[in-house]
Amino acid sequence: MALFVYSLLICLALPFVLFKLWWRSRHDPVLRQHWRERLGYVRCSSHPVLWVHAVSVGETIAAAPLVKALRARHPQACILVTAMTHTGRERAQALFGDSVDYAYVPYDYPGAIARFLERVRPRVLIVMETELWPNIITRTKAAGTPVIVANARLSERSARGYRRVSWLSRALFAQLDWVAAQAEADARRYIDVGARPDAVAVTGSVKFDITVSETVRQQSRALRTQLGETRPVWIAASTHEGEDEQLLRVHHAVLQRWPEALMILVPRHPERFRSVARLVKEEGYSLARRSREDSACTAQVYLGDTMGELLMLFGVADAAFIGGSLITRGGHNPLEAAAWGIPVLTGPHVFNFIDVFERLDEGGGLVRIASSKELEQHLVKLLGDRRYRETIGTNGAAVLEANQGALQRLLQGIEARIDP
Repeated sequence: MALFVYSLLICLALPFVLFKLWWRSRHDPVLRQHWRERLGYVRCSSHPVLWVHAVSVGETIAAAPLVKALRARHPQACILVTAMTHTGRERAQALFGDSVDYAYVPYDYPGAIARFLERVRPRVLIVMETELWPNIITRTKAAGTPVIVANARLSERSARGYRRVSWLSRALFAQLDWVAAQAEADARRYIDVGARPDAVAVTGSVKFDITVSETVRQQSRALRTQLGETRPVWIAASTHEGEDEQLLRVHHAVLQRWPEALMILVPRHPERFRSVARLVKEEGYSLARRSREDSACTAQVYLGDTMGELLMLFGVADAAFIGGSLITRGGHNPLEAAAWGIPVLTGPHVFNFIDVFERLDEGGGLVRIASSKELEQHLVKLLGDRRYRETIGTNGAAVLEANQGALQRLLQGIEARIDP
């Protein structure tokens, strides 16, 4: 009954959702591309399909090592990567090229899901982190396909939300074949909201299983040479509205100490690139934009306004601040910065990645600050003290290495649940 009521509401909302998509596409025509996939009209496959769903950019990046490992283990299978957002799909295509297939995940109404499953016939559905939709899960299970939540995390805030709709969510979580949780706290929350205890295991976070390819290292070295090897360079990554102004003030203090210093500023969302560029100029800084291949030899701010290059840009910097943490967004993944052995700084709001930040903190690979003023003080200290900078960075890299292995555990669990 609960699922029927939910499905009825989804069907009633669908015309408005489609109208909103059309309305937004007037200003962003790319949204019209592949729109039929959202109704389940995807390409049929004649090969066995391993379906990996990653809602957006962050989950897609986290899924990368898993997708590549599945591709190597199942060369005859088709790996289908679905996303909810255009940026997620775009990021997947940048990561995997022609080695996998792509589609938008269908809207969660029965007709679209049935159409999608009839065409795809997946052997397994692997959902990254937390993106669970009642009809997708229920109908996939009804088709005899195992459903796995990989790299699973569930914040206390999300758990409270599921408890409020327990009339619907408990039956949803009870259907999951396996939940591969990042940490004990995530596992407890999944069980609390309805997952079967025997279907939940702590495997760790695949986000620790980061490797920086030699190609990326070469690109990073080349860019650092172009920017200037002796000048201090720091990066503010995945920033949000409300943070950029604070971070630019921090850079003003850095410039007081080192007039040749460079700040690499990378907004979290592409739609903010233009407004952030305007803000930088309004604040009086000289600007170079990555997307325009501007020379940054004399620039004070280098705007990372491209997609898929954040890992490379971390390698250019001497220190990294992780955005979303000076405001109550909950922070973002700091491990790509740690993989380069550079010190990681974060604000107080890190609830989205609390386990990761705590491990870095306990291992001495993190600098926590409470305000932009504290960030200014610690950043100046790090940029001016090479030994201190290298100690923090080395500690962070060691924490990363010590926590690797989740990918192998995850693969073993998936293989055990895929029919031969």
